[in-house]
Amino acid sequence: MEKKLVPCLVVSILILCSLIIVRSDASDNRYKVGEDVPLYVNKVGPFHNPSETYRYFDLPFCSSGPTKDKKEALGELLNGDRLVTAPYKLDFLNDKDSEIACKNKLTKEQVAQFREAISKDFYFQMYYDDLPIWGFIGKVEKEGKNDPSEYKYYLFKHLHFTIFYNKDRVIEITALSDPKSVVDLTEDKEVNVEFMYSVKWKETEIPFEKRMEKYSQSSSLPHHLEIHWFSIINSCVTVLLLTGFLATILMRVLKNDFVKYAHDEESAEEQEETGWKYIHGDVFRYPKYKSLLAAAVGSGTQLFTLTFFIFLLALVGVFYPYNRGALFTALVVIYALTAGIAGYTAASFFCQLEGTNWVRNLLLTGGLFCGPLLITFSFLNTVAITYSATAALPFGTIVVIFLIWALVTTPLLVLGGIAGKNSKAEFQAPCRTTKYPREIPLLPWYRKTLPQMAMAGFLPFSAIYIELYYIFASVWGHRIYTIYSILFIVFIILLIVTAFITVALTYFQLAAEDHEWWWRSFLCGGSTGLFIYGYCLYYYFARSDMSGFMQTSFFFGYMACVCYGFFLMLGSIGFRASLFFVRHIYHSIKCE
Repeated sequence: MEKKLVPCLVVSILILCSLIIVRSDASDNRYKVGEDVPLYVNKVGPFHNPSETYRYFDLPFCSSGPTKDKKEALGELLNGDRLVTAPYKLDFLNDKDSEIACKNKLTKEQVAQFREAISKDFYFQMYYDDLPIWGFIGKVEKEGKNDPSEYKYYLFKHLHFTIFYNKDRVIEITALSDPKSVVDLTEDKEVNVEFMYSVKWKETEIPFEKRMEKYSQSSSLPHHLEIHWFSIINSCVTVLLLTGFLATILMRVLKNDFVKYAHDEESAEEQEETGWKYIHGDVFRYPKYKSLLAAAVGSGTQLFTLTFFIFLLALVGVFYPYNRGALFTALVVIYALTAGIAGYTAASFFCQLEGTNWVRNLLLTGGLFCGPLLITFSFLNTVAITYSATAALPFGTIVVIFLIWALVTTPLLVLGGIAGKNSKAEFQAPCRTTKYPREIPLLPWYRKTLPQMAMAGFLPFSAIYIELYYIFASVWGHRIYTIYSILFIVFIILLIVTAFITVALTYFQLAAEDHEWWWRSFLCGGSTGLFIYGYCLYYYFARSDMSGFMQTSFFFGYMACVCYGFFLMLGSIGFRASLFFVRHIYHSIKCE
C-alpha cells in the first residue's frame, strides 16, 4: 500500500504544480503602444495590522466608471485579495501629466471616515500587470503639536506612476504620492476632491524573467544573508555540542548496561535485575487511550508529509514573491491529497495495538486537526464578517473548501484507513508483556511529565528561534521571505534534535523504571510547539505594533492552530524515534 501511495502523491504534486504554473504565467503578456494594461486596486488597511484589510472602495474613493471584480483563484481569496478595476488608466507607453482620474464630493461622514483611516496609517495595495504597488492614503502632521486634537490630517490626491518597460513588456512600477498635493480633512465639513495621477514610462534592460527578483532582494541582501547564516551556524554548533554531549553519555551508559547485563546472564538467578531491563515485561504494554495516540501519530505523519512537499515546492521556486495565493492553494490541495497517509498510519498502528473499533479511530484521526481548525476558522471568519474585512471568506469559497474536504479528503482518509486495517502488520515487540504491570517507583518532581516536556522543548526551540523572527515578520508583517534553503536546513536540524532529545529522555525514564513512555515520548517531542506559541506572545507584545480585537484574535487564533500542528508533527517524530530506540535496546538483550 505504501508503494502505491508514493505514485499518487507524485501525481498530486504534478497536478498542483501545473495549477500554480498556469496561474503564474497569466501575467506573461505582451502589449502594443496605447494598449490598456490591467490595473487593479486590491485592498486597504492599517499598516501594522496585516489581517485587518478592507476593500479599496470601502473607503469613499471615487471611480471613473463602473467597477468590475477580477475573477480570483482559491488561494487568492484565502489570502484576502479582492481585486477591482482601478480609476486610473495606464496605457502602454502613454505618458500622462496631472490627469484627472475622478472627482468626488466628500460628506462630513466620509471626511471622518478618511480621517480615521489616515490616523491608523492606512495603506493601499494595487496590482499592475500582476506587479504589486503600495502607498499610504494620507499623512498626519504632528510637528510642534503635543495635543492630538491639534493634529492635521491630509489626504493624498495625486499619484505619480513610474513604469519601466523592456520592448513590449512591463518590468517594474512604482507609485509615489505627491506630498504637496493634499486635501485638508482636519475639520468635519464637506470637501471637493479631484483625484489626479501622472504616468512616466522609462526603458530598462532588465529581462522579463527577472522582473520579480526586485521583491526578493531585501531578504537576499548581504547583511541579511550574513545574519541568516550566522543563526544557522550558531544553531548547528549549539545543537552539535549538546547532542554530541548527550550522545556520548547515552552511548557510554548503554554500552555499560549491555556489558553488565551480558555479564550477569550467568548469575541472573542470584542477582536481581535493575534499571531499564527490570521493566522488560512492561515496556511494551499498550498505553491508555491508544486510539487517540494512533490518531495523533497519523495526523502528525500527514502534517510532516505536507511540510515536506511545501518545502519541495518552495525549493523549486514555486513560491516566488507575490505569486498571489500560491502557498494557500498548495496547503489546501496537498493537505487534502495526503489524507490517505493519516488514515493508513493511524489505522495500521491502531490495529497493531490490538484495537478493534477502527472506524471510530478513523473519525478521530480525521477530526483531530481539522476539528480545532474548523472551530477557530468559524470564530475568526465571524469576526471578519463583523468588521466587513476581506479576511471574511465568501460563501462560494467556503462551499468549495467543504467540497474538497467531502469529495477528496474524506474518501482518501477512508481508503487509507481500510488499507491500514488490511495491512495485517503485527506490533514487533522483542519482549513478552507480563499479565500484571509493575508498580512505578516514586519519582522526583523533575522526572514528571511537565518538567520533562519543558526540557525536551527547549533544545529544539533554541535551534530555530532566531529564524522564527524572519518568518513572523514575513507572515505577520510586510517583509518578504525567500531564503527557503536556509529554512529547510533549520527544519532538518529541528527534526534531528527533536528525535534525539526525545530518545534521551525516554532512556532516562526507562532507567528510572518508569515504563509508561508511550505518551511521554509524544508529549516531549511535541512540546516545541508550546515554546513556539510562547514566542508568539513575546513577538506580539515586544516586536510588533499589532493592535485591535480582530488582529489580536487572528494572530493568536491561527498561530494556535499552527503551533498545534507543530505539536502533532514533532510529537509523531519523537514517538517514532523513541519506539525505534526502545525496540533496539530490548532486542539487544535476552528477555525472558
